[in-house]
Parts: sequence; structure tokens; C-alpha cells
Amino acid sequence: MEPDLFTAAAEDRQAKDPSASPLAVRMRPRTLDEVVGQQHLLRPGSPLRRLVGEGGGGPAGPSSVLLWGPPGIGKTTLAYVVSQATDKRFVELSAITAGVKEVRSVIDGARRSSGAYSKDTVLFLDEIHRFSKAQQDSLLPAVENRWVTLIAATTENPYFSVISPLLSRSLLMTLEPLTDDDLRGLLRRAVTDERGLADEVTLPEDAEAHLLRIAGGDARRALTALEAGAGAALSKGETAISLVTIEEAVNRAAVKYDRDGDQHYDVASALIKSIRGSDVDAALHYLARMIDAGEDPRFIARRLMISASEDIGMADPTALQTAVAAAQAVAMIGFPEARITLSQATVALALAPKSNAAYLAIDAALADVRGGLAGPVPPHLRDSHYKGSQKLGHGQGYQYPHDLPGGIAAQQYAPDAVHGRRYYEPTRHGTEARYADVAERVRARLQGDTDES
Repeated sequence: MEPDLFTAAAEDRQAKDPSASPLAVRMRPRTLDEVVGQQHLLRPGSPLRRLVGEGGGGPAGPSSVLLWGPPGIGKTTLAYVVSQATDKRFVELSAITAGVKEVRSVIDGARRSSGAYSKDTVLFLDEIHRFSKAQQDSLLPAVENRWVTLIAATTENPYFSVISPLLSRSLLMTLEPLTDDDLRGLLRRAVTDERGLADEVTLPEDAEAHLLRIAGGDARRALTALEAGAGAALSKGETAISLVTIEEAVNRAAVKYDRDGDQHYDVASALIKSIRGSDVDAALHYLARMIDAGEDPRFIARRLMISASEDIGMADPTALQTAVAAAQAVAMIGFPEARITLSQATVALALAPKSNAAYLAIDAALADVRGGLAGPVPPHLRDSHYKGSQKLGHGQGYQYPHDLPGGIAAQQYAPDAVHGRRYYEPTRHGTEARYADVAERVRARLQGDTDES
């Protein structure tokens, strides 16, 4: 079946029997004012408002839009609303299952059907980053000639995953994660709305809180879990979706974890202290609790980056690289896949050799600076590149280390006030043992020891 005909058939089925569609589909906003979250894109006069012709003057700007954001925050919804608001036909394809043949079929159908008596077409292409460069190139003629209004969605950074010609011809909109307040409003609307559960059930606060936890900022996941809970409650003859019913319906235990309260900080603290203590299993337990409670994966990644420097440091300098790479990956892929990346980083950090020498070193140096131990920069280290600096004695006597054997010059670098003070005291743990030996040799050379061994 052709993709555009498939979409039309799906729309016909929904029109004949709306209840046959999933709750997340039935609650799909019909106008921009019903969209949850993304207020930065919905303000009056915004490019998105102009795209649908609000504010006068009709639709304006490029006919191609790129929506970038994590899963479940409304990319498909926005595309659908644009098609409804502009009275255009909505065709949805996924780059996971569709190829150039299917895309061309939609484009050819749109060209044939365009005209005074036919609707123009909005082509929504999900997961566009999965298209190869050649596949993305095939979209350019349709975009340039406005045969379709292309709305493409991606969870990955489009500056890396979308070809430059398509990116330059598109309006890029960055979608932000949905907050608990956004999802709370959506759940309550779904319970009461005629398109949703139409007040057939109620949602107590504890059950609502659990839905927010397991949703993890994903509107689709929240509505799917709500629908499962409502179905389970009604099948038992209950009108309230209890916490127990929600747990049974989604097969998830309610974790006692308040992301805005003490548990948020207690569990995060326990994760870091378990990593510091090299207990990989305890660390994974606390990581799992944070993930299951819907903790922001970026918060977890930030804590891991801090731990890599504070607790591991030079004992394994690659730990920070691992943590930073994990943070970048998490930002690009989001949950649920990000759990694997966070697990890998947690295991690596927990099993790495430990040293807090770099942490202690900077705090010791800061203590001296804040205590008044600063002093002027030695004259031979001062900037000597501007006119008149040599008359002030700047740079005189400076020895260029690269010109000397071993690349080290026996000269004073620190101000007199702290000359000879040691801030970095390396451990003998892991890789830092080698840096400890290097530090001792270099310090000796700086003091005038000519031993180059």
C-alpha cells in the first residue's frame, strides 16, 4: 500500500471509531494552543505561528522544518498540528522503515494532487538522521520547489546528522524536554476530555506522581501508562486508578523518590560515594533508582563528570574522557537508550583507580590566593610583546624551555610569595604513580638539578 494511501486509511478508521485509536493519538492537539510545553516556540509572532499563517500575512518562511529534541516531547504532534492549521494533507513516514522509493511516492502523489481543488501535503519524516547523505539529497528538489511541506524530526544533533544543503533550507526548531507540570496538565486533561477517558475514572495524586516518574518527560509514555492503568481499573470495576493498579498495569514498582526533595540528593550522593568507594554493584543500584524514578539523564551525566575529576583524577586521566563522552551521548540519544551509556560510564568510574590529588591541589592553591599569597608575576615571565615592555625589564632573563636539553629551564615561575610551595601531591594509585615520578624529577630540575635522567 502506498504511504499516502495508508495514512488516509488510518485517518478514516480514526474518524469512524475514535476509541479504536490509542489514547496518545486521541489526545493529539488539534491547534497550537493545545500543545503541551514548548512555549518558546509558541509565543505570538514566533516562526511556528507564522508558519501556520497566524498573525496575518499567511504562511511565511521556508517550507522545510527540522524539529530537534528527545523522544516523546511532541515532534509528531507539531507536524500534525501544522498540517491541520494549514488545511494540508498529513503523511507520516519513518526513516527507519521507509526509503527513497516511499519518499518519492509521497512527493509524486503530492505533485499530482496539488492544485486549486486539492490539498497540499505535509510530509512528516521521523528519524531523518537515519537517512544516508544520498537519501537526504533526494529530498532537496521537493523542498526547493515546495512540492511538499517537509517537517523532519531527529533526536540527534542536526548539525552532525543532517546534510548542510537541507539544513540551510530549513527552519530549525529545538524542542525542550517536557516538565512534570507539562505532563501533569496533559494527564489531567486526558482523564476529563471527551476524546480521552471522559471522566470514566479518576487519578489520585499518588498514582499521578508515579505516572510522572515512569514517564521520564515522555508524553507518549505517560498517556500509554495512563491508558493501561485505566483499562486495568475498569476491568476490576473500579473508578479510581490506584497506585497498585498502575503498578500492576505497567509492571513497575513505585520507587520512593522525590526529584525535588531529600531523596533526590540522597540517592545522587549515594551514587557518587559508591563510585568513590569502588563498589560497582551499589553504584549501579543507585543509578537504576535514579533512572527508574525519571531523573534527568543530563543531571546524572554531570555528576559522573564531576566524580571523574574529583575522585579519580590523574589515577586514570581517561575517566574524564569517558564521562564527557557519556554526557554527550546522553544529550544526543536520551532515554531509554541512554541508560546503557550511563551504566558503562558508572562501571568504568567505579572500577577505576582513585585519587583526589587534583581536587586537593586546586583547593590548596585557591586557599593561598584568597589568603593574600599572590604577589607580582616575576619580571622574566611578564608580557614582552608590546612597545616599551623591554624598558620595563619584561622578559629579560627568560629561558625558552624548548631550546634546552630535556625541555625544562631551571628558573622561577611562581611569585615570591608562594615560591617553593607544593599544591599537587600525587598518589601512587594507577596511572598517577607515573605522574608522581615525573613531578619529582621536574621539580628537581626546576630547582637547578642538572640530572636529565
